[in-house]
Amino acid sequence: MNGLLLDTHALLWWFTDDPRLSANARAAIADEHRPILVSAASAWEIATKHRLGKLEGIPEILSLYGELIVADGFTHLPVSWLHGLRAGSYAIDHRDPFDRMLAAQAEIERLVLVTRDPAFRKFGCPTLW
Repeated sequence: MNGLLLDTHALLWWFTDDPRLSANARAAIADEHRPILVSAASAWEIATKHRLGKLEGIPEILSLYGELIVADGFTHLPVSWLHGLRAGSYAIDHRDPFDRMLAAQAEIERLVLVTRDPAFRKFGCPTLW
């Protein structure tokens, strides 16, 4: 069974019990036997979007981010230089640095990316929604 890497929106929707998180994704994340990883890029994306006013109502998530990840039994996935090289070398036209990093991490770490974003099909990483 492959581990899962949560896209940032999937992580936020999990934390907030948002109904936009698909039943399939919710069940996979809740599976206690499946490793769930959360990228450092998601912390960066959440903090950036909050600072820019694109995410409201999440100050508690920001202040408790590390504890929330651990409390749910998830594992922090740091960004390595290998991830950085891969993210920067994709030859596809996709400008979002957070997406590029998540795709690289999913590929290198052999993880299934939990996302509803169809843009990840271009990267060729396996997805679940």
